[in-house]
Amino acid sequence: MPSTPDLIKTGVEHFQSEVPALAKLKLVFELELQGRGDVQMYRVELPGPKIEKALADDAKLTVHIPRAQFNELAEEGTIKQYREAYETGLIKVTGDQNFQKLIGQVVTRQEARAATRKVH
Repeated sequence: MPSTPDLIKTGVEHFQSEVPALAKLKLVFELELQGRGDVQMYRVELPGPKIEKALADDAKLTVHIPRAQFNELAEEGTIKQYREAYETGLIKVTGDQNFQKLIGQVVTRQEARAATRKVH
């Protein structure tokens, strides 16, 4: 099994490949992975990603996700699966509302483009 920083890197790169418009986004976010009885905090800086196990005092957003769901999504997750996890409360995001709106709009547009391509 890959290390947690490697898994985070894989997840970020996979998500960016699905939503290329976010690839150049400059953002520091804190990733909070909730496991059985413990919580691990990672600082993730984009573009990059640059990942370190630390609190992110300069984070614009904090992403809270159970470790089991993170492991699944990081390796194989699609935009649709990330959105469903967010909508059902498995992924919670706190912090700067403007960044949350921007990312949400970009993801929605990407999903619409993908759906249009499938129709043609």
